[in-house]
Amino acid sequence: MATQRMARIFRSATAVIGSLAMASAMVMAAGATSASAQNNSNTASPAASAPTASLPATVSAPTAAPIAAVPAASAAPAAAAATGDADSIPAGTTISTLNWSQYQRFMPDGMAALFAGTYFWKMPAAAQIEVGPTIIHPLPKNYMTATEKYAAQVKVVALADGGLTLSGYQGGIPFPVPDEPNRGWKVLANLWYRYLPHLIVDTYAHGCLMTSGGTINCKTAEIISRQLAFNTDPGTPTTYPDAEGKFATEYFMVQEPEQERYTAFLSIAYADPARAEDTYLFLPQLRRYQPISATARCSPNQGTDSTQEDYRFGYNSNITEAQVQFLGEKKILALLGANLPVGEFPDNYTMPLGWPMPSWGKWQVRDVDVISVSKIPSRAAGYCYGKRVMYVDKATWAPLWEDLYDRKMQPWRFFALFLRTVDVPGVGPVDASGSMVWAFWDVQNNHASFFIDPGEGHQLYVNEQAPKEFTDLTRYASAPGLNLIMR
Repeated sequence: MATQRMARIFRSATAVIGSLAMASAMVMAAGATSASAQNNSNTASPAASAPTASLPATVSAPTAAPIAAVPAASAAPAAAAATGDADSIPAGTTISTLNWSQYQRFMPDGMAALFAGTYFWKMPAAAQIEVGPTIIHPLPKNYMTATEKYAAQVKVVALADGGLTLSGYQGGIPFPVPDEPNRGWKVLANLWYRYLPHLIVDTYAHGCLMTSGGTINCKTAEIISRQLAFNTDPGTPTTYPDAEGKFATEYFMVQEPEQERYTAFLSIAYADPARAEDTYLFLPQLRRYQPISATARCSPNQGTDSTQEDYRFGYNSNITEAQVQFLGEKKILALLGANLPVGEFPDNYTMPLGWPMPSWGKWQVRDVDVISVSKIPSRAAGYCYGKRVMYVDKATWAPLWEDLYDRKMQPWRFFALFLRTVDVPGVGPVDASGSMVWAFWDVQNNHASFFIDPGEGHQLYVNEQAPKEFTDLTRYASAPGLNLIMR
């Protein structure tokens, strides 16, 4: 009987998996073609097609090193202000529901659909986008040094199952100037290996689900993200001696509501990208951890609009299983250097959509690569998303907006990432810091989710700012460490 009871508890926990994280993404991309089969050869013809008609004229690739945005509050930053020509938007411009069509070419397709009122979720009349200068500065010095040292040796390698992997990667940007063949996949690899602080501790991640009727349910969690290999932060081992082949881990433990407290999961990605990611679940009823199947990664997070595939700040899927089409280059409006909203959701959001208020900060015009990501045919069966159209910032390689489609290639969710800049010790201001607001609008089921990292009045620590307890690799970066919960 005890065995049957434990089995029932574990089966019921599949629904709880959904409450184990606060991040997800998706939006739509009108006019983008479905991803074609990606070329597996390093020398054969590229899989990418020409940019779709919905994309503007392409912009040239940057010749300078990739750069990250400066925080909005910085004094006298080195700024590149919008020039006001046809390829940009003058600083000081205010975009609203009255004039948005003039600036549609600077919008991701999902954002344009919100302004157009295509779906239940639509832009409120009070919504405004106040445009400021595009403010950028170099990525961390050590990260760029690793790029200069190792990028020339990084190669794309074809796998037998139709996927791609890379060899020779040791740190930094694997493909500083992604080109054909396999240009789209190289952009995705740059995103996967983008600079993030090696330790991010979010003590109070706050997430809320909102229904079409305005009902709001919220949860909080503690999230610890670490990078254990290919590190470039000052004073940090390139690879931790006891990393056991791990590249990155994400630990998540529910704090509220009380009935779900101590439910936790651990996600492990490996330095060998072809090795499947492992995910473990800790159930307080059983007081022990269990591995969960790969199919559970597509499970919605207890009624929210996120899945494990959307973690790690916008993308957490195995890149060797990805078929990637390069759609083109584009300039888009994005909110970086954002101030987190004061109060709890929906305070200081433009309702009923949940759009950022002007108090969050000025928007920037950013250069992005647009890619369409799907599963290779041998891995596509049963997968939740038909494709994920990603707008990847050329300066930071971070996703700024994503359009997610269902398996019938119909728009499903719009996912916006509003990035908060954090001053990383010994590094400087970093936009891809793990601190942000994530917003998801499900245009098929008419609900939305919002995640604030961290919630008001709580801390997000990076690197050596983190209290010593969070540096315990056994506790926060290994499956057996889950069993230490509640002890």
